[in-house]
Amino acid sequence: MNIINGLINMELSIVILNYKMKGLVKNCLKTIYEQSFDFDFEIIVVDNASKDKIEEELKDNHRKVRFVKAKRNNGFGSGINLGLNEVKGEYVLILNPDIHLLQGSVEKMLNYLKQNKKVGLVAPKLLNPDRTLQYTCYKWHNFWTPIYRRTFLGKLPWAKKDLDEFLMMDWDHNETRTVDWVQGSCMLIPKAVLDKVGHFDERFFMYFEDTDLCRRIKLAEYAITYLAQAEVIHFHRRQSAEGGVFSILFNKMTRTHIFSWLKYFYKWRKDNN
Repeated sequence: MNIINGLINMELSIVILNYKMKGLVKNCLKTIYEQSFDFDFEIIVVDNASKDKIEEELKDNHRKVRFVKAKRNNGFGSGINLGLNEVKGEYVLILNPDIHLLQGSVEKMLNYLKQNKKVGLVAPKLLNPDRTLQYTCYKWHNFWTPIYRRTFLGKLPWAKKDLDEFLMMDWDHNETRTVDWVQGSCMLIPKAVLDKVGHFDERFFMYFEDTDLCRRIKLAEYAITYLAQAEVIHFHRRQSAEGGVFSILFNKMTRTHIFSWLKYFYKWRKDNN
């Protein structure tokens, strides 16, 4: 354990948010334990009032995990912020429960941040379970991009062109590069950067809290980096994309996504092109 001036020097804090995904949390923790970390780290699991007995699971089988219980489910950003308020590490890894870490992925991200002090956030390449690519780094939206993504309009030629540009589909994602923003499923951030720009904006119940955080980090003159050499598995399911045009009326997650988009667009209206 590293000690500086009598204080424990914690290298990494890992924050995982649970909402009725106890099984996925258990799997995510297993992949963390399988890593060959040669530094001190802590794991913080936040439960967003799931009532799925995750607390008992952690007490029985994961005693080293720090548990934080939200009184109610106030959304993704709010839940993660409860964990961020407790972190002791120099770097913070935010993980969705459906992330499966591959060996060496975290070390690659850590080393990259240590070698590039003007990078404020780094994210790995996310892969499907069959190792095919997920498009998880993006350019900024235009006003219609979320509508195109969630309805049949996305199949129209001009909409498809917009989505291809948004998803950065003009390259193979096998090289590291600076991007506008990244999906919040797996991101590593220096704690000093979070202290400077603030945590997630809790006005976004779900969706666009990651976009908003990346925007604030870039405004603070740090880069957002997609690190292609670091790879993780993401058991992803786009619930908000189900149901086509009728999902706007009947799919709660789609409505949440659209409402968050409108909040985000209004917040950054002076900067949107």
